[in-house]
Amino acid sequence: MRSNLTLVGTFWAFLSLVTAVASSTSYFLPYWLFGSQLGKTVSFSTFRRCNYPVRGEGHSLIMVEECGRYASFSAIPSLAWQMCTVVTGAGCALLLLVALAAVLGCCMEELISRMMGRCMGAAQFVGGLLISSGCALYPLGWNSPEVMQTCGNVSNQFQLGTCQLGWAYYCAGGGAAVAMLICTWLSCFAGRNPKPAMLVESIMRNTNSYAMELDHCLKP
Repeated sequence: MRSNLTLVGTFWAFLSLVTAVASSTSYFLPYWLFGSQLGKTVSFSTFRRCNYPVRGEGHSLIMVEECGRYASFSAIPSLAWQMCTVVTGAGCALLLLVALAAVLGCCMEELISRMMGRCMGAAQFVGGLLISSGCALYPLGWNSPEVMQTCGNVSNQFQLGTCQLGWAYYCAGGGAAVAMLICTWLSCFAGRNPKPAMLVESIMRNTNSYAMELDHCLKP
């Protein structure tokens, strides 16, 4: 299939897809932060958690070993994590949208021009910036009671205590950095400028189509 993408543009489309999938997958997986509670490993993301304590018989605490999201947005442990959820989710959605358009550009002619590629690169920069902002906001929630119970009651903002950052946090931040720096730069060389002959042909085709529709409408 013919495409307006250059060889660099094809690589950009592939890298955009990988980056968007990696960032979005990391956003949904509850492996941003690891700690322990009642002898069990506990992990968090921004809006999900694995393993949590409940009251058992005799009012003793027992750990339920399962993963799930918080029951409501307001149940997320801190305002910082609520903001992180919204900002990071918006960035992932933007990266996925651009990646989908870039992949379609590999199969469809005249979908991505040089200017369109640059505009999509700008959108990727914004998406990466949003995810990076979410990663920066995440440590502000480490002083919430729920996190402190998991981190030895010594965690605070930007202080992990006995906890440690998980691979999903690094994957989300790495995806954001690739989108902002590499994908944005590659997008400047992704599309070809339309050739004058192709441009004239496109204009003539659109003009003829408009003339035929107008003639059809004017016929009694």
